Amino acid sequence: MSDQDRSRWDAKYAGRALPAPEAIGPAAVFAPFAQDFPTGGQALDIACGPGTAAVWLAGRGLQVTGYDVSPVAIEQARALAMRSGSAATCRFEVVDLDEGLPAGPPADVVYCARFRDPRLDTPMVERLAPGGLLAVTALSEVGGAAGRFRAAPGELRVAFADLEVIADGEADGLAWLLARRRTAERPAG
Repeated sequence: MSDQDRSRWDAKYAGRALPAPEAIGPAAVFAPFAQDFPTGGQALDIACGPGTAAVWLAGRGLQVTGYDVSPVAIEQARALAMRSGSAATCRFEVVDLDEGLPAGPPADVVYCARFRDPRLDTPMVERLAPGGLLAVTALSEVGGAAGRFRAAPGELRVAFADLEVIADGEADGLAWLLARRRTAERPAG
């Protein structure tokens, strides 16, 4: 990512107050599926922003690593984790995802909200532990304008076709998918 992009994201986050405690939680589309998220293990929050989902996952009992390109967002995420009592179970790093997903242990949850880079699809799936949960939202062309960072109709289902889809949707400029990695390969035939 260019320095200009990083500066743009820093300015966006610097103009916002630290999220309020009631903002802690998953994307609204995942709220009805909260019971599907595990209550222990490892979680990865890609493009974590100010950490609202990461802190929610930590509150469920997961050890969370959050990545974002913006140092301002990462500082806000750390402050939110500290304020919510989750600092011991949250780790946040400044990462340029244009360079790929950093190596790390298998994750029981891979969470990525409002960020779309198809180059990360395979690494996200590979990072999931067997039975692990993938939760993805992206801006969408369905009900929204076309654009470089918007998912085309059906794109998430195609990108994550090897996973067992729990639920998904596309409307009002948002695409989302909640899916689980199979615990064992199914026999051919």
